Amino acid sequence: MKPPYIITTKILELVASISEKIGEINANHLYKPNTELRKKNRIRTIQSSLEIEGNTLTEEQITSLLENKRIIAPAKDILEVQNAIEVYKDLKIFNPNTIKDLELAHSILMKNLVENPGKFRTTNVGIVKGSKVEHLAPGGTMVRGLMNDLFKYVNNDKDLILIKSCVFHYEFEFIHPFTDGNGRMGRLWQTLILMQQYPVFEYLPVESLIKENQGEYYNKLSESDKKGQSTPFIEFMLSLILQSLEEVLKSQNINLSAKDRILLFKEKIGNKKFSRKDYLQNFKNISSPTASRDLKWAVDENILVKSGEQRLTEYYFSE
Repeated sequence: MKPPYIITTKILELVASISEKIGEINANHLYKPNTELRKKNRIRTIQSSLEIEGNTLTEEQITSLLENKRIIAPAKDILEVQNAIEVYKDLKIFNPNTIKDLELAHSILMKNLVENPGKFRTTNVGIVKGSKVEHLAPGGTMVRGLMNDLFKYVNNDKDLILIKSCVFHYEFEFIHPFTDGNGRMGRLWQTLILMQQYPVFEYLPVESLIKENQGEYYNKLSESDKKGQSTPFIEFMLSLILQSLEEVLKSQNINLSAKDRILLFKEKIGNKKFSRKDYLQNFKNISSPTASRDLKWAVDENILVKSGEQRLTEYYFSE
């Protein structure tokens, strides 16, 4: 059975805007940021997703853990971060279309934090806020069947992947298939679904925007529960995705340093020789003098080797 939702005008407008921004990111080759930026975004993602769940570690502390340095913090918080680092280390090992991989990711993410990591619950659970039951999840005996249906929808439905990823996220939180870790798993799995079609999502810290809009995130989950369909949540998540893509374009297109641009170009071109014209075609938003300054800086820093003169000038990376 297909999960209930309506494709509204707002959803169509958001999908069109997101597609436009992704096209712009791909045209500017910003879909794979340099190593330093990837690391920074990964840290933001881990910190934000875990802070939503009550983790106290800062981005600086997570950076220290990534670099195998010791920090002073609650043992549980450190373990949560270490597990998350392990999961996010190489997201491509997980196939978002299989329950087996979902269970594997949960077993890593929640290792030594819950009794049966990687196992669906068989007991009944409810989400309590204060003294009020906010959400009564489906019974434990229904979980496996509901998750099978959800994966059939993701694998077979013809709707756009942008919409399906949001539907999955909402339905996953509604089913609440694990005893704990459902929030971080739902956010992770939406990212994995999106990555199948759009590589940019591997390094896009959507979680940091969810953290900034945490109240509305839970409100939209609740509103969708009350309406019996995920439409409000789809609209909310698509608006956050659009916002995160706009931030990528704004920060990377405008504020990239010469070093950032050179490193991005290196990842794209490898050891091939290239001209200033090739470099300019990759960064359409910069001027010819800026391109010349970038290349001169890289030559001075021994990052690039220059050969030829004037129009015959070519460059290649020294290592």
